[in-house]
Amino acid sequence: MAKEYSRAQRVAEQMKKEVAGIIMREMKDPRVKMATVSDVWVSGDLKYAKIYVTFLDNDAAAVTKGIRILNRARGFFRTMIGQAMQLRMVPEVTFLYDKSLEEGFRMSGLITEAVRHDAELREEAGPDNDSADDDNNSQDNSSEVAENSDATTK
Repeated sequence: MAKEYSRAQRVAEQMKKEVAGIIMREMKDPRVKMATVSDVWVSGDLKYAKIYVTFLDNDAAAVTKGIRILNRARGFFRTMIGQAMQLRMVPEVTFLYDKSLEEGFRMSGLITEAVRHDAELREEAGPDNDSADDDNNSQDNSSEVAENSDATTK
């Protein structure tokens, strides 16, 4: 069975492609040439669109300036989107910075740190504790398996 998409989702996907092309080909400002459209959300009534972008330069000042430049050019983007997509009503666009990439890097760093710390704790505990824990766990598991098999045969 084919996966169904709402009109808003289809418009959002097409807008994502169009806006990325507009930024790459039509924008004259070099400060936003390296912007990437990561996601577009369109309201159900197709009146509003949030366009999430990331920048190659993640400097806070450069990001703020880039978002400000893109938001000042909202009318230009609406005109270009309207011409490319031939919509009856072109959504009012707002550009927002997509923090998900930074958040992903932060989470990855935290996980790496936790794994490294866990390995250090295991090294400090020594190999004797690891093998003793494994023996106890295997004995516990084997007794549980025996109990479960006895329960199912009764």
